[in-house]
Amino acid sequence: MSNEFGVPEPESLTAMNEAPIAESSVRLALPAEANRIGEIQVAAWRQSYQGLLPDDVLLDLNPAQFAAQWRAALISPGEARNRVMVALAGRDLVGFAAITPSDDPDANPKHDALIAELAIDPAATRSGHGSRLLHAVVDTIRADGFTRLTLWVNSTDDILRAFLTEAGWGPDGAHRELDLYGDESIRIKQIRMHTDPGTTD
Repeated sequence: MSNEFGVPEPESLTAMNEAPIAESSVRLALPAEANRIGEIQVAAWRQSYQGLLPDDVLLDLNPAQFAAQWRAALISPGEARNRVMVALAGRDLVGFAAITPSDDPDANPKHDALIAELAIDPAATRSGHGSRLLHAVVDTIRADGFTRLTLWVNSTDDILRAFLTEAGWGPDGAHRELDLYGDESIRIKQIRMHTDPGTTD
């Protein structure tokens, strides 16, 4: 039951917590989840950039700094089509994807969407969360009027590339090199993958 302000009374909160929840799901992220998103991003980066970045750089990644940026983005997303979606295992947040109109030089931001970040907690991989998250992203950008979806992938990340290929993605021929420190001491090669979200029927 609720009080006069519509706030659930304690017994109602207990019932809510005991209510059945989906085993896995995807939804839009909440600002209160920024800390967990930051933790997942750091864990995923430490895995995906192992061997590409120095160990000390990976160890210095600070989840709190990432969390602060995500919290600000979730509170004030700016562009209406900037979205962060999260994958849940029960009530546990295990992955996320950030979507935005593409800012690539050859892109049309009206029609081209970019997954700016896609990360699954390494402890929760191979459980279908990435596939569910990717499907939800495609549905979302289709509803937002985009006709193309892209994602930059490290050229050495065979696992992610195979995952995307199985989902119907393919390379579009674009590639780039990230200059980590601006002095060409550490460069990371990436290729761009893309897919057509299709249309709603």
